[in-house]
Amino acid sequence: MSEPCELSALEARERIGRKQLSPVELAESCIARIEAVDHAVNAVVARDFDRARVAARAAEQAVMRGEALGLLHGLPFAVKDLEDVGGLRTTYGSPLFRDHVPSADERSVAALRAAGGIVLGKTNTPEWGAGANTRNAVYGATGNPFDPMKSAAGSSGGSAAALACSMVPLATGSDMGGSLRNPAAFCGIVGFRPSPGLVPSEKRVLGYSPLAVLGPMARSVADLRLMLAAMAGDDGRDPLAATAHGLPMRRAEAFIRPRPVDLAGLRVALTPDFGIAPTERHIAEIFAEKTGLFRHLFAAAEEATPDCAGTDEAFGVLRAVSFLAAHLGRVRATPDLVGPNVHANVEEGLRYSAEDVARAEALQTEIYRRWQGFFTRYDLILTPAITISPRPWTELFPAEIDGHPTKTYFHWLALAYAVSLVGHPAISLPVGRDRNGMPFGLQIVGPRGGDALVLAAAAALEAALAGDARTARPVPDLSRLRTATPLRTAPGFLGFGG
Repeated sequence: MSEPCELSALEARERIGRKQLSPVELAESCIARIEAVDHAVNAVVARDFDRARVAARAAEQAVMRGEALGLLHGLPFAVKDLEDVGGLRTTYGSPLFRDHVPSADERSVAALRAAGGIVLGKTNTPEWGAGANTRNAVYGATGNPFDPMKSAAGSSGGSAAALACSMVPLATGSDMGGSLRNPAAFCGIVGFRPSPGLVPSEKRVLGYSPLAVLGPMARSVADLRLMLAAMAGDDGRDPLAATAHGLPMRRAEAFIRPRPVDLAGLRVALTPDFGIAPTERHIAEIFAEKTGLFRHLFAAAEEATPDCAGTDEAFGVLRAVSFLAAHLGRVRATPDLVGPNVHANVEEGLRYSAEDVARAEALQTEIYRRWQGFFTRYDLILTPAITISPRPWTELFPAEIDGHPTKTYFHWLALAYAVSLVGHPAISLPVGRDRNGMPFGLQIVGPRGGDALVLAAAAALEAALAGDARTARPVPDLSRLRTATPLRTAPGFLGFGG
Protein backbone atom coordinates (compact mmCIF):
# COMPACT_ATOMS: atom_id res chain seq x y z
CA MET A 1 0.00 0.00 0.00
CA SER A 2 1.44 3.38 -1.01
CA GLU A 3 2.07 6.11 1.54
CA PRO A 4 0.36 9.53 1.34
CA CYS A 5 3.61 11.15 0.20
CA GLU A 6 3.51 8.96 -2.93
CA LEU A 7 0.12 10.29 -4.05
CA SER A 8 0.14 12.65 -6.98
CA ALA A 9 -0.43 16.28 -6.06
CA LEU A 10 -3.71 16.24 -7.94
CA GLU A 11 -4.97 13.12 -6.16
CA ALA A 12 -3.85 14.41 -2.75
CA ARG A 13 -5.57 17.76 -3.32
CA GLU A 14 -8.80 16.04 -4.38
CA ARG A 15 -8.73 13.79 -1.32
CA ILE A 16 -8.11 16.76 0.96
CA GLY A 17 -11.09 18.54 -0.56
CA ARG A 18 -13.28 15.45 -0.02
CA LYS A 19 -12.07 15.13 3.61
CA GLN A 20 -10.48 11.76 2.76
CA LEU A 21 -6.92 12.91 3.51
CA SER A 22 -5.78 15.19 6.27
CA PRO A 23 -3.15 17.84 5.41
CA VAL A 24 -1.49 16.85 8.69
CA GLU A 25 -1.29 13.21 7.59
CA LEU A 26 0.20 14.25 4.24
CA ALA A 27 2.77 16.59 5.79
CA GLU A 28 3.85 13.96 8.32
CA SER A 29 4.22 11.38 5.53
CA CYS A 30 6.46 13.73 3.55
CA ILE A 31 8.51 14.57 6.62
CA ALA A 32 8.94 10.87 7.40
CA ARG A 33 10.10 10.20 3.82
CA ILE A 34 12.66 13.02 4.03
CA GLU A 35 13.97 11.68 7.33
CA ALA A 36 14.13 8.14 5.93
CA VAL A 37 16.02 8.67 2.67
CA ASP A 38 17.44 12.18 2.40
CA HIS A 39 20.72 11.15 4.02
CA ALA A 40 21.41 9.17 0.84
CA VAL A 41 20.91 12.05 -1.61
CA ASN A 42 21.14 15.33 0.38
CA ALA A 43 18.28 17.03 -1.42
CA VAL A 44 16.38 18.92 1.33
CA VAL A 45 19.04 21.04 2.99
CA ALA A 46 17.08 23.48 5.19
CA ARG A 47 13.98 22.12 6.89
CA ASP A 48 10.92 24.00 8.08
CA PHE A 49 9.05 21.12 9.70
CA ASP A 50 7.78 22.93 12.79
CA ARG A 51 6.12 25.72 10.82
CA ALA A 52 4.89 23.20 8.26
CA ARG A 53 3.12 21.24 10.99
CA VAL A 54 1.43 24.41 12.23
CA ALA A 55 0.34 25.28 8.68
CA ALA A 56 -0.93 21.73 8.09
CA ARG A 57 -3.08 21.85 11.23
CA ALA A 58 -4.51 25.19 10.12
CA ALA A 59 -5.22 23.73 6.65
CA GLU A 60 -7.01 20.78 8.24
CA GLN A 61 -9.15 23.08 10.35
CA ALA A 62 -10.09 25.12 7.26
CA VAL A 63 -11.27 21.95 5.54
CA MET A 64 -13.35 20.91 8.54
CA ARG A 65 -14.95 24.37 8.72
CA GLY A 66 -15.98 24.11 5.07
CA GLU A 67 -13.98 27.13 3.97
CA ALA A 68 -13.10 27.85 0.34
CA LEU A 69 -9.86 26.03 -0.45
CA GLY A 70 -7.03 27.17 -2.70
CA LEU A 71 -5.60 25.26 -5.66
CA LEU A 72 -2.82 23.77 -3.54
CA HIS A 73 -4.61 23.65 -0.20
CA GLY A 74 -2.67 21.42 2.20
CA LEU A 75 -0.03 20.34 -0.35
CA PRO A 76 3.58 20.37 0.87
CA PHE A 77 6.18 21.79 -1.49
CA ALA A 78 9.93 22.40 -1.47
CA VAL A 79 11.71 25.55 -2.56
CA LYS A 80 14.98 25.75 -4.47
CA ASP A 81 17.60 27.48 -2.34
CA LEU A 82 17.90 30.35 -4.81
CA GLU A 83 14.43 31.60 -3.80
CA ASP A 84 13.77 33.55 -0.61
CA VAL A 85 11.56 32.01 2.05
CA GLY A 86 10.77 34.33 4.91
CA GLY A 87 12.13 33.06 8.24
CA LEU A 88 14.01 30.12 6.69
CA ARG A 89 17.73 29.88 6.03
CA THR A 90 18.35 30.76 2.38
CA THR A 91 21.98 30.55 1.26
CA TYR A 92 21.94 30.54 -2.58
CA GLY A 93 24.62 27.87 -2.18
CA SER A 94 27.10 30.59 -1.21
CA PRO A 95 29.29 30.70 1.92
CA LEU A 96 28.70 34.45 1.93
CA PHE A 97 25.06 33.75 2.83
CA ARG A 98 25.63 30.72 5.05
CA ASP A 99 23.52 32.22 7.86
CA HIS A 100 21.16 34.38 5.80
CA VAL A 101 17.48 34.34 6.81
CA PRO A 102 15.23 36.51 4.61
CA SER A 103 12.46 38.51 6.23
CA ALA A 104 9.87 37.71 3.57
CA ASP A 105 8.97 35.26 0.80
CA GLU A 106 9.78 36.25 -2.74
CA ARG A 107 6.84 36.51 -5.12
CA SER A 108 6.94 32.93 -6.47
CA VAL A 109 6.92 31.39 -2.99
CA ALA A 110 4.25 33.79 -1.75
CA ALA A 111 2.02 32.82 -4.68
CA LEU A 112 2.29 29.12 -3.84
CA ARG A 113 1.52 29.80 -0.19
CA ALA A 114 -1.43 31.98 -1.15
CA ALA A 115 -2.81 29.02 -3.10
CA GLY A 116 -2.64 26.89 0.08
CA GLY A 117 0.77 25.26 -0.36
CA ILE A 118 2.91 24.45 2.68
CA VAL A 119 6.69 24.95 2.60
CA LEU A 120 8.57 21.92 3.97
CA GLY A 121 12.10 23.11 3.26
CA LYS A 122 14.76 24.31 0.84
CA THR A 123 16.40 22.15 -1.82
CA ASN A 124 20.07 22.12 -2.75
CA THR A 125 21.57 24.04 -5.66
CA PRO A 126 25.04 24.88 -6.96
CA GLU A 127 26.34 28.26 -5.88
CA TRP A 128 24.07 30.92 -7.40
CA GLY A 129 22.76 28.28 -9.80
CA ALA A 130 26.05 28.30 -11.72
CA GLY A 131 26.44 24.95 -13.43
CA ALA A 132 24.46 21.75 -13.78
CA ASN A 133 26.12 19.77 -11.00
CA THR A 134 24.37 20.37 -7.68
CA ARG A 135 27.13 20.82 -5.10
CA ASN A 136 28.39 23.74 -3.05
CA ALA A 137 30.58 24.71 -0.10
CA VAL A 138 27.62 25.17 2.28
CA TYR A 139 25.60 21.97 1.99
CA GLY A 140 27.79 19.74 -0.18
CA ALA A 141 26.68 17.55 -3.08
CA THR A 142 23.27 16.18 -4.03
CA GLY A 143 23.27 12.61 -5.30
CA ASN A 144 21.09 11.07 -7.97
CA PRO A 145 18.32 8.91 -6.42
CA PHE A 146 19.10 6.14 -8.94
CA ASP A 147 22.81 6.16 -7.94
CA PRO A 148 23.78 8.61 -5.20
CA MET A 149 27.38 8.83 -6.38
CA LYS A 150 26.17 10.18 -9.71
CA SER A 151 25.03 13.71 -10.41
CA ALA A 152 21.43 14.87 -10.05
CA ALA A 153 22.36 17.62 -12.57
CA GLY A 154 21.29 21.16 -11.76
CA SER A 155 20.88 23.75 -10.89
CA SER A 156 17.53 22.52 -9.53
CA GLY A 157 19.09 19.17 -8.58
CA GLY A 158 17.84 19.14 -5.00
CA SER A 159 14.25 19.70 -6.13
CA ALA A 160 14.47 16.95 -8.74
CA ALA A 161 15.97 14.43 -6.30
CA ALA A 162 13.36 15.25 -3.64
CA LEU A 163 10.54 14.70 -6.13
CA ALA A 164 11.97 11.44 -7.44
CA CYS A 165 12.03 10.12 -3.85
CA SER A 166 8.46 11.34 -3.16
CA MET A 167 9.66 13.63 -0.39
CA VAL A 168 7.25 16.26 -1.70
CA PRO A 169 4.64 16.27 -4.47
CA LEU A 170 5.78 19.65 -5.83
CA ALA A 171 8.99 21.68 -5.93
CA THR A 172 10.18 24.96 -7.40
CA GLY A 173 13.04 25.44 -9.82
CA SER A 174 14.63 27.98 -12.12
CA ASP A 175 16.25 27.76 -15.53
CA MET A 176 18.81 29.65 -17.57
CA GLY A 177 20.80 26.94 -19.32
CA GLY A 178 18.38 24.10 -18.59
CA SER A 179 18.22 24.10 -14.79
CA LEU A 180 14.60 22.95 -14.72
CA ARG A 181 15.00 20.42 -17.54
CA ASN A 182 18.47 18.94 -16.92
CA PRO A 183 17.83 17.66 -13.36
CA ALA A 184 14.35 16.50 -14.36
CA ALA A 185 15.97 14.35 -17.06
CA PHE A 186 18.65 12.94 -14.74
CA CYS A 187 16.18 12.14 -11.93
CA GLY A 188 13.16 10.89 -13.89
CA ILE A 189 10.67 13.64 -13.11
CA VAL A 190 9.01 16.48 -15.05
CA GLY A 191 10.49 19.98 -15.30
CA PHE A 192 8.97 22.81 -17.34
CA ARG A 193 10.67 25.95 -18.62
CA PRO A 194 7.81 28.41 -19.27
CA SER A 195 7.90 31.36 -21.63
CA PRO A 196 9.74 34.31 -20.02
CA GLY A 197 7.36 36.37 -17.91
CA LEU A 198 4.70 33.69 -17.47
CA VAL A 199 5.99 33.13 -13.93
CA PRO A 200 7.08 36.62 -12.84
CA SER A 201 10.33 37.19 -10.97
CA GLU A 202 11.19 40.41 -9.19
CA LYS A 203 14.79 39.35 -8.51
CA ARG A 204 16.46 39.21 -11.93
CA VAL A 205 19.20 41.85 -12.04
CA LEU A 206 18.81 42.17 -15.82
CA GLY A 207 15.03 42.39 -15.87
CA TYR A 208 14.69 42.56 -19.64
CA SER A 209 16.79 39.46 -20.30
CA PRO A 210 14.67 36.41 -21.20
CA LEU A 211 17.34 33.85 -20.28
CA ALA A 212 16.46 33.18 -16.62
CA VAL A 213 12.97 31.98 -15.68
CA LEU A 214 11.23 30.39 -12.71
CA GLY A 215 9.09 27.29 -13.15
CA PRO A 216 7.45 24.20 -11.66
CA MET A 217 8.72 20.65 -11.14
CA ALA A 218 6.62 17.58 -10.34
CA ARG A 219 6.30 13.84 -10.93
CA SER A 220 3.62 14.15 -13.63
CA VAL A 221 2.44 16.69 -16.17
CA ALA A 222 -0.94 17.04 -14.43
CA ASP A 223 0.76 17.90 -11.13
CA LEU A 224 3.07 20.34 -12.86
CA ARG A 225 0.12 22.10 -14.49
CA LEU A 226 -1.59 22.43 -11.11
CA MET A 227 1.52 24.08 -9.68
CA LEU A 228 1.99 26.35 -12.69
CA ALA A 229 -1.57 27.59 -12.30
CA ALA A 230 -0.62 28.94 -8.88
CA MET A 231 2.74 30.37 -10.01
CA ALA A 232 1.67 32.13 -13.20
CA GLY A 233 0.48 35.70 -12.95
CA ASP A 234 1.40 39.32 -13.45
CA ASP A 235 3.78 41.47 -11.43
CA GLY A 236 4.87 44.98 -12.32
CA ARG A 237 8.32 44.35 -10.89
CA ASP A 238 9.06 41.98 -13.78
CA PRO A 239 9.41 43.89 -17.08
CA LEU A 240 8.71 40.68 -19.05
CA ALA A 241 5.43 39.84 -17.30
CA ALA A 242 2.81 40.39 -20.02
CA THR A 243 -0.02 42.69 -19.01
CA ALA A 244 -2.92 44.72 -20.32
CA HIS A 245 -3.69 47.41 -17.80
CA GLY A 246 -6.76 46.59 -15.76
CA LEU A 247 -7.36 43.23 -17.43
CA PRO A 248 -6.50 39.73 -16.16
CA MET A 249 -4.05 38.15 -18.59
CA ARG A 250 -3.94 34.60 -17.29
CA ARG A 251 -6.55 32.22 -15.92
CA ALA A 252 -5.56 29.31 -13.71
CA GLU A 253 -8.03 27.03 -15.46
CA ALA A 254 -6.06 27.33 -18.70
CA PHE A 255 -3.13 25.54 -17.07
CA ILE A 256 -5.00 23.02 -14.94
CA ARG A 257 -7.31 21.89 -17.72
CA PRO A 258 -5.88 22.98 -21.07
CA ARG A 259 -7.62 21.85 -24.21
CA PRO A 260 -6.59 18.26 -24.93
CA VAL A 261 -4.44 17.80 -28.00
CA ASP A 262 -4.61 15.01 -30.55
CA LEU A 263 -1.05 13.90 -31.20
CA ALA A 264 -2.20 12.57 -34.58
CA GLY A 265 -2.74 16.15 -35.69
CA LEU A 266 0.78 17.38 -34.88
CA ARG A 267 3.88 17.62 -37.06
CA VAL A 268 7.07 17.18 -35.03
CA ALA A 269 10.75 17.60 -35.82
CA LEU A 270 13.24 15.16 -34.28
CA THR A 271 16.84 16.17 -33.63
CA PRO A 272 19.45 14.64 -31.30
CA ASP A 273 21.63 17.74 -31.23
CA PHE A 274 20.12 20.89 -32.86
CA GLY A 275 23.15 20.62 -35.14
CA ILE A 276 25.38 22.11 -32.41
CA ALA A 277 25.15 20.09 -29.16
CA PRO A 278 27.90 17.59 -28.24
CA THR A 279 25.39 14.77 -27.68
CA GLU A 280 26.87 11.50 -26.43
CA ARG A 281 26.53 8.72 -29.01
CA HIS A 282 24.76 6.58 -26.40
CA ILE A 283 22.14 9.27 -25.80
CA ALA A 284 21.59 9.86 -29.53
CA GLU A 285 21.00 6.14 -29.98
CA ILE A 286 18.61 5.97 -27.01
CA PHE A 287 16.73 8.97 -28.41
CA ALA A 288 16.33 7.18 -31.74
CA GLU A 289 15.17 4.00 -29.99
CA LYS A 290 12.66 5.76 -27.75
CA THR A 291 11.16 7.96 -30.46
CA GLY A 292 10.98 4.91 -32.71
CA LEU A 293 8.46 3.49 -30.26
CA PHE A 294 6.03 6.40 -30.52
CA ARG A 295 6.78 8.57 -33.57
CA HIS A 296 3.87 6.88 -35.34
CA LEU A 297 1.51 8.68 -32.95
CA PHE A 298 2.11 11.98 -34.77
CA ALA A 299 0.83 13.17 -38.14
CA ALA A 300 4.47 13.49 -39.20
CA ALA A 301 7.77 12.97 -37.39
CA GLU A 302 10.76 14.06 -39.42
CA GLU A 303 14.47 14.49 -38.75
CA ALA A 304 14.92 18.25 -38.87
CA THR A 305 16.34 21.10 -36.81
CA PRO A 306 16.14 24.89 -36.81
CA ASP A 307 19.35 26.62 -37.83
CA CYS A 308 21.14 27.17 -34.50
CA ALA A 309 24.46 28.44 -35.88
CA GLY A 310 25.85 31.07 -33.50
CA THR A 311 23.97 29.78 -30.46
CA ASP A 312 27.10 28.89 -28.47
CA GLU A 313 28.60 32.33 -29.06
CA ALA A 314 25.46 34.33 -28.30
CA PHE A 315 24.51 32.36 -25.19
CA GLY A 316 28.06 32.38 -23.86
CA VAL A 317 28.32 36.16 -24.04
CA LEU A 318 24.84 36.90 -22.69
CA ARG A 319 25.21 34.37 -19.87
CA ALA A 320 28.54 35.88 -18.83
CA VAL A 321 27.09 39.39 -18.91
CA SER A 322 24.24 38.34 -16.61
CA PHE A 323 26.70 36.88 -14.10
CA LEU A 324 28.87 39.97 -14.39
CA ALA A 325 25.90 42.18 -13.51
CA ALA A 326 24.93 40.02 -10.54
CA HIS A 327 28.25 38.97 -9.04
CA LEU A 328 31.13 41.29 -9.98
CA GLY A 329 31.02 42.98 -6.57
CA ARG A 330 31.25 39.66 -4.72
CA VAL A 331 34.12 38.37 -6.85
CA ARG A 332 36.12 41.56 -6.24
CA ALA A 333 35.34 41.90 -2.54
CA THR A 334 35.50 38.26 -1.41
CA PRO A 335 37.20 36.20 -4.15
CA ASP A 336 38.04 33.32 -1.81
CA LEU A 337 34.37 32.84 -0.95
CA VAL A 338 33.19 32.57 -4.56
CA GLY A 339 33.34 29.29 -6.44
CA PRO A 340 35.01 28.49 -9.79
CA ASN A 341 31.89 28.62 -11.98
CA VAL A 342 30.90 32.10 -10.83
CA HIS A 343 34.53 33.25 -11.12
CA ALA A 344 34.71 31.88 -14.67
CA ASN A 345 31.56 33.68 -15.76
CA VAL A 346 32.53 37.02 -14.23
CA GLU A 347 36.05 36.88 -15.64
CA GLU A 348 34.66 36.00 -19.06
CA GLY A 349 32.18 38.86 -18.86
CA LEU A 350 34.97 41.32 -18.12
CA ARG A 351 36.74 40.33 -21.34
CA TYR A 352 33.81 41.28 -23.56
CA SER A 353 33.45 44.70 -25.14
CA ALA A 354 30.28 46.61 -25.92
CA GLU A 355 30.78 45.46 -29.50
CA ASP A 356 30.79 41.81 -28.34
CA VAL A 357 27.54 42.28 -26.41
CA ALA A 358 25.88 44.09 -29.30
CA ARG A 359 26.88 41.28 -31.66
CA ALA A 360 25.54 38.65 -29.24
CA GLU A 361 22.19 40.39 -28.89
CA ALA A 362 21.88 40.85 -32.64
CA LEU A 363 22.80 37.20 -33.18
CA GLN A 364 20.22 36.13 -30.59
CA THR A 365 17.55 38.03 -32.53
CA GLU A 366 18.66 36.52 -35.82
CA ILE A 367 18.52 32.98 -34.39
CA TYR A 368 15.11 33.70 -32.88
CA ARG A 369 13.77 34.71 -36.28
CA ARG A 370 15.15 31.57 -37.87
CA TRP A 371 13.21 29.57 -35.27
CA GLN A 372 10.00 31.37 -36.15
CA GLY A 373 10.41 30.31 -39.75
CA PHE A 374 11.04 26.73 -38.67
CA PHE A 375 7.84 26.65 -36.63
CA THR A 376 5.77 27.49 -39.69
CA ARG A 377 6.50 23.90 -40.77
CA TYR A 378 6.41 22.07 -37.41
CA ASP A 379 4.28 22.21 -34.27
CA LEU A 380 6.88 20.79 -31.85
CA ILE A 381 10.53 19.80 -31.66
CA LEU A 382 11.61 16.63 -29.83
CA THR A 383 15.19 16.23 -28.57
CA PRO A 384 17.00 14.49 -25.72
CA ALA A 385 16.73 16.77 -22.69
CA ILE A 386 20.45 16.54 -21.94
CA THR A 387 23.53 15.41 -23.87
CA ILE A 388 24.88 12.70 -21.56
CA SER A 389 23.92 9.94 -19.16
CA PRO A 390 24.53 10.90 -15.50
CA ARG A 391 28.19 10.87 -14.45
CA PRO A 392 29.77 11.05 -10.96
CA TRP A 393 29.14 14.32 -9.13
CA THR A 394 32.84 14.42 -8.33
CA GLU A 395 33.29 15.62 -11.93
CA LEU A 396 32.55 19.36 -11.79
CA PHE A 397 31.48 19.27 -15.44
CA PRO A 398 32.11 16.97 -18.43
CA ALA A 399 35.44 18.04 -19.90
CA GLU A 400 34.90 15.64 -22.78
CA ILE A 401 32.08 13.74 -24.45
CA ASP A 402 32.94 10.66 -26.53
CA GLY A 403 36.58 11.72 -26.38
CA HIS A 404 35.94 15.21 -27.74
CA PRO A 405 36.69 18.21 -25.45
CA THR A 406 33.78 20.45 -24.49
CA LYS A 407 34.17 24.15 -25.25
CA THR A 408 33.11 25.49 -21.84
CA TYR A 409 31.90 24.20 -18.48
CA PHE A 410 28.33 24.59 -19.77
CA HIS A 411 28.77 23.41 -23.38
CA TRP A 412 27.24 20.04 -22.47
CA LEU A 413 23.96 21.88 -21.78
CA ALA A 414 23.56 23.06 -25.38
CA LEU A 415 20.35 21.04 -25.96
CA ALA A 416 18.74 23.16 -23.25
CA TYR A 417 20.32 26.57 -23.74
CA ALA A 418 19.55 26.57 -27.46
CA VAL A 419 15.92 26.82 -26.36
CA SER A 420 16.59 29.33 -23.58
CA LEU A 421 18.29 31.69 -26.02
CA VAL A 422 15.17 32.06 -28.17
CA GLY A 423 12.68 32.11 -25.28
CA HIS A 424 10.50 29.17 -26.34
CA PRO A 425 8.74 26.96 -23.74
CA ALA A 426 10.05 23.43 -23.21
CA ILE A 427 9.46 20.46 -20.93
CA SER A 428 11.55 17.46 -19.91
CA LEU A 429 9.40 14.33 -19.79
CA PRO A 430 10.78 11.06 -18.31
CA VAL A 431 10.79 8.27 -20.90
CA GLY A 432 12.17 5.10 -19.30
CA ARG A 433 15.87 4.51 -18.78
CA ASP A 434 19.05 4.55 -20.82
CA ARG A 435 21.49 1.63 -21.21
CA ASN A 436 23.16 2.53 -17.91
CA GLY A 437 19.88 2.07 -16.06
CA MET A 438 19.59 5.82 -15.48
CA PRO A 439 16.53 7.94 -16.35
CA PHE A 440 16.20 9.30 -19.88
CA GLY A 441 14.49 12.65 -20.42
CA LEU A 442 12.74 13.72 -23.62
CA GLN A 443 12.65 17.46 -24.32
CA ILE A 444 9.48 18.76 -25.99
CA VAL A 445 9.90 22.28 -27.37
CA GLY A 446 6.95 24.38 -28.43
CA PRO A 447 6.46 27.47 -30.58
CA ARG A 448 6.75 31.01 -29.27
CA GLY A 449 4.15 31.39 -26.51
CA GLY A 450 3.12 27.75 -26.92
CA ASP A 451 3.13 26.83 -23.23
CA ALA A 452 -0.37 25.33 -23.32
CA LEU A 453 0.48 23.27 -26.42
CA VAL A 454 3.66 21.88 -24.86
CA LEU A 455 1.84 20.91 -21.67
CA ALA A 456 -1.08 19.33 -23.50
CA ALA A 457 1.19 17.37 -25.86
CA ALA A 458 3.37 16.23 -22.94
CA ALA A 459 0.28 15.04 -21.04
CA ALA A 460 -0.98 13.11 -24.07
CA LEU A 461 2.41 11.52 -24.69
CA GLU A 462 2.88 10.71 -21.00
CA ALA A 463 -0.45 8.86 -21.00
CA ALA A 464 0.44 6.97 -24.18
CA LEU A 465 3.82 5.84 -22.80
CA ALA A 466 2.86 5.01 -19.21
CA GLY A 467 1.89 1.41 -19.89
CA ASP A 468 5.21 0.35 -21.44
CA ALA A 469 8.16 -0.36 -19.13
CA ARG A 470 10.49 0.92 -21.84
CA THR A 471 8.93 4.38 -21.74
CA ALA A 472 7.18 4.75 -18.36
CA ARG A 473 8.56 7.05 -15.66
CA PRO A 474 11.28 5.19 -13.74
CA VAL A 475 11.21 5.04 -9.93
CA PRO A 476 14.30 4.79 -7.70
CA ASP A 477 14.86 1.91 -5.29
CA LEU A 478 13.82 3.51 -1.99
CA SER A 479 14.76 0.45 0.08
CA ARG A 480 18.31 0.84 -1.16
CA LEU A 481 18.32 4.54 -0.30
CA ARG A 482 16.98 3.90 3.20
CA THR A 483 19.97 1.70 4.03
CA ALA A 484 22.58 3.68 2.08
CA THR A 485 25.63 5.22 3.71
CA PRO A 486 25.09 8.96 4.30
CA LEU A 487 26.29 10.89 1.28
CA ARG A 488 28.10 13.38 3.49
CA THR A 489 30.71 10.71 4.25
CA ALA A 490 31.77 10.48 0.59
CA PRO A 491 35.18 11.94 -0.32
CA GLY A 492 34.89 15.41 -1.81
CA PHE A 493 31.29 15.85 -0.62
CA LEU A 494 31.67 19.41 0.71
CA GLY A 495 33.03 22.14 -1.55
CA PHE A 496 32.66 23.81 -4.91
CA GLY A 497 34.31 20.92 -6.70
CA GLY A 498 36.87 23.07 -8.45
